[in-house]
Amino acid sequence: MDRSRNGRTSQSRYAAGARPGRARQRAFCVAALPDGDDLSELRELLLTAGVATVGEMVQHREHPHPNSYVGPGKVGELRAAIAHADANLVACDDELTPRQERTLEEALGVPVVDRTAVILDIFADHAHTADGKLQVELAQLEYNLARMRGLWTHLERLGGGIGTRGPGESQIETDRRLARDRITALRRRLQRVSASRQVMRAERERAALPRVALAGYTNAGKSTLLNAISGAEVGVGDRLFHTLDPTTRTARLDGRAVLITDTVGFIRKLPHQLVDAFGATLEETRRADLILHVVDASAPEDELVEMVRAVEDVLEEIGAGGVPRLLVLNKADAIDAERRRELNFRHRDAALVSALDGEGLDDLAERVQAEFRRSLRPVELLFGYDEGAPLAELHDLADGLEREDTPDGVRVRARLPETVARRFERYAVNGRA
Repeated sequence: MDRSRNGRTSQSRYAAGARPGRARQRAFCVAALPDGDDLSELRELLLTAGVATVGEMVQHREHPHPNSYVGPGKVGELRAAIAHADANLVACDDELTPRQERTLEEALGVPVVDRTAVILDIFADHAHTADGKLQVELAQLEYNLARMRGLWTHLERLGGGIGTRGPGESQIETDRRLARDRITALRRRLQRVSASRQVMRAERERAALPRVALAGYTNAGKSTLLNAISGAEVGVGDRLFHTLDPTTRTARLDGRAVLITDTVGFIRKLPHQLVDAFGATLEETRRADLILHVVDASAPEDELVEMVRAVEDVLEEIGAGGVPRLLVLNKADAIDAERRRELNFRHRDAALVSALDGEGLDDLAERVQAEFRRSLRPVELLFGYDEGAPLAELHDLADGLEREDTPDGVRVRARLPETVARRFERYAVNGRA
């Protein structure tokens, strides 16, 4: 079964100088899917990249064609649809092999980009910090290395001319070698960035505060939730992948101090180049004591379930599948009473909140503390009367603390996280905290 239709044209940020009402980059969306015909996410990605969508076509098949993505018989129909829609770009909803990309471009006569290229372009536009730019450049280089066809000749300048060519070395070989050298240099620099992150992480771990990571589908409102919980002023925006660099803030939830980290948003079929390049960023998610899985509650139920599944898959991929997590249904301010009842019925264990107006945040704080309390273990400690500093620190970290003044010092019974309990072992009454 095949489907083709013309879509609505929207103005692109690349349209400056174009004729009124006609965007400069006009994409025709194409997908090869086993079932379904929803290309809304690809359209949203293109919109975020500043590209108008003027039409779309879906071919239902179990697997994309190895040479041309869609079947050979479909290519001619696609070429006619592109001309009718006045498109000058084709965007495919999967990562194409170099052969598929070349075959389509030769057959259609217009540039062809895949889902990965669009996402990488968005990341490049949204990266602002030095390490974020390094991560994006590395991902782009690794993606493009297999697709080089005489491209990037400007990289010759890195070699200064002499020594950039070996005997009989072609231009494309030179470009590939220069690209591989650049990839190696970027990985070294990112290793130094990772080492710097580890130093900062060690400082936070010495504070022994519980660590919470905000994870979820892109544009689910994670940064807004971080601001609402911690009072931070992290930049927010109604666009995909607005946050690329992790931001950690201290917050008090239900009276207890915790560290909360906002992380890069996930998406269906997140390119493996990004998972690899953003390893230092995603490390914050793997090391968390609790993951708040933030979801847009205003999305239709089938989309919400699909987004939850996509995030769960990425968490497994990055090694965070075993971290305890709590589902947070955000944007409660954007849903009606009927949708609230449906969410309460379908997702009984989730917390319904609105980061925008503060609804449900107190309940969320109580839920987070309840999750932490499950991992606490009882300890009995004895502090000398001259050891006020560690005792004061314990007051901030312990749950259910009881103190008793005795002739030998201050005896304390409390419940502590395992990592914190180990730090106070020297004060343990029975020799082990």
